[in-house]
Amino acid sequence: MLTRMSLHSPTRVAVLGAGAVGCYYGGMLARAGVPVTLVGRAGHVDAINERGLLLDTLHFREHVRVPASEHTRMVADADVVLVCVKSGDTDGAARAMRPHLHPDALVVSLQNGVDNAERIAAATGREALAGVVYVGAHMAGPGHVRHTGRGDLVVGALDAGGASRERAGRVASLFADADVPCRVAVDIRSELWTKLVLNCAYNAMSALTRLHYGPMLADARGRALMTAIVAEAHAVARAAGVVLGEAASLERVLALAEAMPMQVSSTSQDIALGRRTEIDALNGYLVRRAEALGVDVPVNRTLHALVKLRELSAVSGDGKGDPTPAS
Repeated sequence: MLTRMSLHSPTRVAVLGAGAVGCYYGGMLARAGVPVTLVGRAGHVDAINERGLLLDTLHFREHVRVPASEHTRMVADADVVLVCVKSGDTDGAARAMRPHLHPDALVVSLQNGVDNAERIAAATGREALAGVVYVGAHMAGPGHVRHTGRGDLVVGALDAGGASRERAGRVASLFADADVPCRVAVDIRSELWTKLVLNCAYNAMSALTRLHYGPMLADARGRALMTAIVAEAHAVARAAGVVLGEAASLERVLALAEAMPMQVSSTSQDIALGRRTEIDALNGYLVRRAEALGVDVPVNRTLHALVKLRELSAVSGDGKGDPTPAS
């Protein structure tokens, strides 16, 4: 892998899962001149091939020419494959791309959840780097990604060996050259769990209340509920032997609503669009780990169950009248 990336300039990138996250980061790389191929759904693929990807960010708005395809086999020529599918689709996507991956290709998970890189490795038989994504973005229309906040990444290897860390450093440099802040984690598990705490705190509440972050936390009842969610998540992390980062502290978690008051969670967006959510990889994952470790998490268990019921209603078409998520 190191040899192939060093000999081929520029590095060729395939994005598997051209939704909001995949289009934002793939679009930023393509805008910087990196050869990128987006693999996604027909509606977005057709629009991108016809007009280019509309990259609608806080700082600029432009169409970026980038090839797109519905076919997983398009990862075959990539030096780096960014996996950006929903967590529930990780296993199927990894199995689908396995026969097409170049022997030296580096796979990077840019997904919500803690265990995606491990699942990709199990399905493909090769190491996958883990990534932590901090971006507010959604698809505002076919081939149109709207960026609403942040955009930085953390990458790292579950195997902390020198070669794995060097590969993570090369990926970080690739993004940095495209004006995407990206750092290499010393302890990627800690980083993944830190993001998990933030996701557990906001995703379910936002989806169930249909509120933006600011109003949700302006109410004392909302702050009390989030305090309980975070306390349970910290208890599970301690039992799992995970040292959480400062961003997972209650103060920092609550401060996110002040920094992004008009944001709604990806879970809320999924429900509004009648799609399956990633709640099983968020509060659901925390509940499963808690049960295995003997930790009681009644608040997170209740939120997970309620979102699953809300998801059932939305996907079946019974939950009509949901507002379009605001940016």
